[in-house]
Amino acid sequence: MRFMFKPLVAGLTAAALTFGMASTASAQTTLKISHQFPGGTEEEGDFRDRLVRKFARQVSEKTNGELKFEIYPGASLVKTFAQFGAMQRGSVDMILLPLAYEGGKIPEVNITLMPGLITSYEQGHRWKNQPIGKELEKLLESKGAKVITWIWQAGGIASKKKVLAPDDVKGVKIRGASKHMDLMLKGAGGSITNVPSNEVYNAMQTGVLDAAVTSSTSIISFRLEEVGDHLTDASQNSFWFMFEPLMMSKATFDRLTPAQQKAVMEVGASLEKFSIEESKKDDMRAAEVWKKAGKQAYGMDDATFAKWRAVAEQTAWKDFAEEVKDGKKWLDMATAVK
Repeated sequence: MRFMFKPLVAGLTAAALTFGMASTASAQTTLKISHQFPGGTEEEGDFRDRLVRKFARQVSEKTNGELKFEIYPGASLVKTFAQFGAMQRGSVDMILLPLAYEGGKIPEVNITLMPGLITSYEQGHRWKNQPIGKELEKLLESKGAKVITWIWQAGGIASKKKVLAPDDVKGVKIRGASKHMDLMLKGAGGSITNVPSNEVYNAMQTGVLDAAVTSSTSIISFRLEEVGDHLTDASQNSFWFMFEPLMMSKATFDRLTPAQQKAVMEVGASLEKFSIEESKKDDMRAAEVWKKAGKQAYGMDDATFAKWRAVAEQTAWKDFAEEVKDGKKWLDMATAVK
C-alpha cells in the first residue's frame, strides 16, 4: 500500500501543476485589433495607429498582462469594408473604423458623417454625454459593438484642380465616403465614385477620381500630395467631421472580468484628449505638407462654409430626415448639441 501511495501522490501533484498552468494560461487573453491605416509606432506615424498601440500597452499594463493585443494595421487581417462584420462575427475583437462605412447596413450611423453638421472637435465630443451620444452607443451595442474611444476627425478635399466652393465641384469625379456626403457633393454637381481612404491614392493616380474628401490624417498618411495639386484644408472650416471610434465586440467585452472592463473603458476614455490634439495638429500639418511639396493649399472661410452647409441642408439633411427611421429625431438631437 505504501508503494502504491507514492505514485498516486506524484500523479495528483503533476495533475495539480498542470491544472495550475492551464489556469494561468487561460487568464491571459489575446485580442485582435484591426484598422485600415498605415502602421507605425507609439511615437511615429498615423495617430490612429499610435492611439491603438497606446491603448494596447496601457490596458496590458493596467491588467498586469491579463489582456494582450495583436494589432493588424493597413487592413492586413480584414479588408476595410469587412471589418465591422468581422467584429460582429468574432473574427476580430476590436476595430478603429470610420463608422459611416456601415451606413448602408445601419442607416442611422450616417449622421456621424453628415456634412456641415459638426463644426468643431469640442462639439463632436460633447455628443458623448448628450442624448445623441447615448442613443448612438445604444444602437451600436444592439449591433454587437461597444464604443471604447470617441474619435472625431475633420478633413479636406484633395484634388487635381481647385475645389473650394460648391460651384467648383461641377463635373468632378469625387469621393465622398458616405451616402449623405455623396448627396451633398452630387447636389453641387459632382460625379460620385467611392473607395475606402486607403485606396484613394490609386484611384486618383489612375484617373478614377479627380478629387477626394477625407480626413486630414489620411491626406497626410496616404501621401495624397503625390497625386493631387490642390488641397482645401481644415485649418479654418470643414464640412467634413467624421466619427471614427475605437470599438470592441460586445461579445468580447462581455467575456472580460469587471476589472478588465474597467481598465478598457478607462484607458479608452483617457485617449480621447490625445485624439483631439493629434487631429488638430494634422489639420494644420496637411497644408504644410502640400506647400512643402510645391502644391496649393487653401483654407475655407465662413462664407464658403455657409454655401456648403446650405447645399447639405437641402440634400443630405433632407434625405436623412425623410428616409431614415426617426431621422428627424436623430437630427434634432444632433443639432441640439452646440
